[in-house]
Amino acid sequence: MQIRQAIHSEHAKQLDTEGLRKEFLVEEVFVADQLTMTYSHIDRIVFGGINPVEKHVEIDAELGKRIGVDYFLERRELGLINIGGEGIVTIDGEAHSVKLQEALYIGMGAREVSFASVDSANPAKFYYNSAPAHTQYPTRKITLEEASPVTLGDAANSNQRTIYKYIVPDVLPTCQLVMGLTKLEPGSLWNTMPCHTHDRRMEVYFYFGMQEDSAVFHFMGEPQQTRHLVVRNEQAVISPSWSIHSGVGTQDYTFIWGMVGENQVFTDMDHIAVQDLR
Repeated sequence: MQIRQAIHSEHAKQLDTEGLRKEFLVEEVFVADQLTMTYSHIDRIVFGGINPVEKHVEIDAELGKRIGVDYFLERRELGLINIGGEGIVTIDGEAHSVKLQEALYIGMGAREVSFASVDSANPAKFYYNSAPAHTQYPTRKITLEEASPVTLGDAANSNQRTIYKYIVPDVLPTCQLVMGLTKLEPGSLWNTMPCHTHDRRMEVYFYFGMQEDSAVFHFMGEPQQTRHLVVRNEQAVISPSWSIHSGVGTQDYTFIWGMVGENQVFTDMDHIAVQDLR
């Protein structure tokens, strides 16, 4: 488990490229037959990847002990989206098939959770977010067709994209976790531009679907003190509530976003005009 502390906006202004990458970028999310985990002190979000290839991967009791409980989901909820081959998630003895670009919400109180791939030649890749929870909601799978879609942008501004909201109040109840996937259209390179902040929530972006020779320039920082990170395929960026979170790629790409915080109102954003950025 990696631990990332909360970073004050004034502190972030003093960081160089290496410092920004150390505090906000997670470079390795998927490792074969392992579970990776980053615990951020910002709103206590936990995120990472699960890539079962030759064997089952479990969320074992030791992870719960690391955060002061008997088992990991004793006081947490978890959402995941599969970006690989078909996988099986077994929760307290009940198996759930999760295919490419399907999501699964796991409610608080699940004790035994394990992950497997149907075909080791095309293994599942479960990207997950977990947030503190106060009550138990039912576990549920969400397909791409069941997600709530919104299409934004246009080709003229190179930001035409569809936002698929999987884990949102319009689709299913959760305590605080909100999660979805955004696909850029071919030829579009910008996400979330014009950009915004939201003081009520933090967010994590996970970029994927990128070629080896491509990159996303992810912009962060206060609107008048912007910085950037060069992000490669299957890497994640932590975005504090004081920071913008927007990117432009050398090619089109897809990303998963997850939010944790005070509310679940997707449109609760503080918009920033492009001319006001510095």
